[in-house]
Amino acid sequence: MQAANDSIHSNSTYRFDGRKARKGYALNRMCYSFNSADNRKRFKAFPEAYCKCYGLSKEQIHAVTDMDFARLMELGGNPCYLSKLAGIYGMSLEEFTISEPEQTCDAQAVMKCPYCRHSVMRVS
Repeated sequence: MQAANDSIHSNSTYRFDGRKARKGYALNRMCYSFNSADNRKRFKAFPEAYCKCYGLSKEQIHAVTDMDFARLMELGGNPCYLSKLAGIYGMSLEEFTISEPEQTCDAQAVMKCPYCRHSVMRVS
């Protein structure tokens, strides 16, 4: 029997199963809405209010506004849908997943996201 919190396989791959899908339904539904340019504009204008319209939990809203990708995945976010959230800020999914760059990286490769306080790596 597997532990209830076992969402990471032994080879470090993320497991998105039915439990996670149920937990993150509202979050993923909101991210899917970003297919519409009007919805992207509304989200950028009032992110927290937009999240509330889709019924996100307080934890999910906080993770969205903090752009905490790892936390969003823990809260049921599907990486395919979360990539739509990253795209709103002009980031790739790869850039969105880097929470803090290593100290040894080239300063030219690091930038601050214009919409949040996190550092992201430039991807060429």
